[in-house]
Amino acid sequence: MQENTGAGYPGDAGVTDDFDLAGVPDAFQRLWTPHRMAYIKGGQHQFKNENDCPFCVGPARSDEEALIVYRGKTCYVVLNLFPYNPGHLLVCPYRHVPDYTDLTVEETAEFAELTQTAMRVLRKVANPGGFNLGMNQGVVGGAGIAAHLHQHIVPRWGGDGNFFPIIAQTKAITQTLDEVRQQVADAWPGETDAE
Repeated sequence: MQENTGAGYPGDAGVTDDFDLAGVPDAFQRLWTPHRMAYIKGGQHQFKNENDCPFCVGPARSDEEALIVYRGKTCYVVLNLFPYNPGHLLVCPYRHVPDYTDLTVEETAEFAELTQTAMRVLRKVANPGGFNLGMNQGVVGGAGIAAHLHQHIVPRWGGDGNFFPIIAQTKAITQTLDEVRQQVADAWPGETDAE
């Protein structure tokens, strides 16, 4: 950056970059995250039915395209497109139901089993110190996609709640989603590896 004397606002030495693009300095650091614009524009009310619900259309895609790490009989496990931490997984029923009480007994059992397996796999591949598990029920309960039940499994490490996400509301993710998905999927126990 170079100082630009005479440009900018009266009495203010403007700042330009190496291409001589003008800018007025402020106290903000900026992280550009244009990939989030699709979510921001749509808001949390954008998915109304099974035809446009990402949790319903995802299983029809390849695992790599949909970020699915495991497919069960009634539920599946997918990497969160907007992770709080690397390895942030979601357990979803295949059925388009909004509430935990809507699950059948069979779905509830697999939902719980997949949550436990996800925790074991994440411990193996990423060695987190703890986890946050949770389901936000309904829009007022904080559900980003309230129409389709999903449970968050967020691995946690000491120091991951530093000033960056708390004050700046920004997360630095150290691996690509493809890398994390492949690592978790490869470590997921198969039928012969059952614990």
